[in-house]
Amino acid sequence: MPDLVRRPLTVRPSSQRTLDQRIAIRFPRLSAANARLLARLPPRSRVRQALLWRAVRLAIEAYNRRDLLAASASFHPDLEYYPYREFVEAGLAEPCYRGPAGYRAYIEATYDVWGTEVRLYPTELIDLGDRLVLLADMPMRAQGSGVPLAESYATVATLKDGAVISQRDFLNQAEALAQVGLA
Repeated sequence: MPDLVRRPLTVRPSSQRTLDQRIAIRFPRLSAANARLLARLPPRSRVRQALLWRAVRLAIEAYNRRDLLAASASFHPDLEYYPYREFVEAGLAEPCYRGPAGYRAYIEATYDVWGTEVRLYPTELIDLGDRLVLLADMPMRAQGSGVPLAESYATVATLKDGAVISQRDFLNQAEALAQVGLA
């Protein structure tokens, strides 16, 4: 894969909503126009890499502080969000949630099971041009029993015009990598 870019990604332990996140939320059309321009750049472009890595870092930081509006600001209005297969098979989640509001509703519903202490600690972001793969560690504690779990996390996001149109989450990183042909 000639346009594949793999780089480490880390987040700050604490953060707050940035000016560009406030603008993206307040003026989504402006944000979408910027995303379309970014999407036109090749994956190896330094400008694309700098802006993309920053955008993903800020979205994860927003997720970690439970700012789901900022975390979902880069989602396409027609988003299809697919939670962990294991959660769907166990009857804990629907197979697909639609739109940024559907994503936010799903995440808020998981607080009942996992509480609000779930954090993503990214390790790597892989840019494939029209798809992104995020690999992360995700320690959590079951709300009812208090049992700690250390899970691996991966997501495959498909981009349309620079916005996430589809996101599929995995508890098995190898499964996510295999889906994009990197096994």
